[in-house]
Amino acid sequence: MNKRGNFFKDVDYKLILGILALIFYGFLVLSSATKALDTGPRIMRSQKIASLIGAFALVVLAAIDYRNWKYLYKIIYIGSCTLLLATVIFGIGPQAGSDIKSWLKIGPVVFQPSEFVKIAFIICLASYLEEVHEDLNKPLVLIKVLAFAFFPIFLILRQPDAGTAMVYMFITIVMLFLAGIHWKYIALAAILAVIAAPIIWFSLENYQKDRFYDFLNPEASATGTAWQYIQGRVAIGSGQFLGKGLYKGSQTQYGFIPERQNDFIFPVVAEELGFVGGIALILLYLFILFRMYRISKESIDYYGSFMVIGIAAMFLFHIFENIGMTLGVVPITGIPLPFVSAGGTFQLTNMIMIGLVLSVSGHKNIKYF
Repeated sequence: MNKRGNFFKDVDYKLILGILALIFYGFLVLSSATKALDTGPRIMRSQKIASLIGAFALVVLAAIDYRNWKYLYKIIYIGSCTLLLATVIFGIGPQAGSDIKSWLKIGPVVFQPSEFVKIAFIICLASYLEEVHEDLNKPLVLIKVLAFAFFPIFLILRQPDAGTAMVYMFITIVMLFLAGIHWKYIALAAILAVIAAPIIWFSLENYQKDRFYDFLNPEASATGTAWQYIQGRVAIGSGQFLGKGLYKGSQTQYGFIPERQNDFIFPVVAEELGFVGGIALILLYLFILFRMYRISKESIDYYGSFMVIGIAAMFLFHIFENIGMTLGVVPITGIPLPFVSAGGTFQLTNMIMIGLVLSVSGHKNIKYF
């Protein structure tokens, strides 16, 4: 075995700086979003602890050659599906009596397995696609790939967690596109989606249908299910160009925005930091996504390229869906904003993914013979 290259020379320091800036930005906004909450100190403490653990995990994973993981992908896949199945059977909800069972409790630790499984899902799908990408457009091979990808998605839908399942679906679509899936299959999938739309609609829960109604006509339920959406838009509009100042937003500090520490944290940014603060955050996200695109292009193998694009797709979906739902571009789905929304599991997962991306960049000139 012969190694060439220098990890410390090749690793993408621009991406590291971008992530550090985003984490700092997130802490500032989250501290304001949680200032008036009784649980604010606990939320901030959890976010900081998750970030510290995540930073350690990021460094360790960046130093480990990412190619080692693909040799374990079958074991990782089985373990991930087992964890999701355990969540379906033994999971708990955000409140007692909730129909959603997306969390597992092991002793004093409560976590959301579907967040961690995102990492495994991308690693496993990237590994499998590298094995079969030359034959991907053969019908039998494509069916196997789709079955491989959609089994964990099915388990997430059984929790039920449609928002997270949509993230997995988007990751799968982007990775298949990068792997070279033929346009005829894309067209066929689009036709099937249109045909299945009525079936999907009638299978939705009432609260899920309400989100579409609120998206189309929020004023019809201004004091009911559309309250969150309307208050978020009021906050965004009132921030104007420069914002009211950190910790000074009336909608934020007086509690008019539900879940402002989680799904609806972007209105906090827009109200208190204005158009400038919102655009700055979006530009920072675009910079990070661009660095991932560059790393994917420079990868020495399909596996690394597929994995990085899968991670970038995950971030892109979260960013677009979260900001879009607060602006009224898409229906509300409960998708958090990376590195800004509260959530220890989500923060840790994001940092682990960045560690994998940095591993691809740092090992691009280290070849094994």
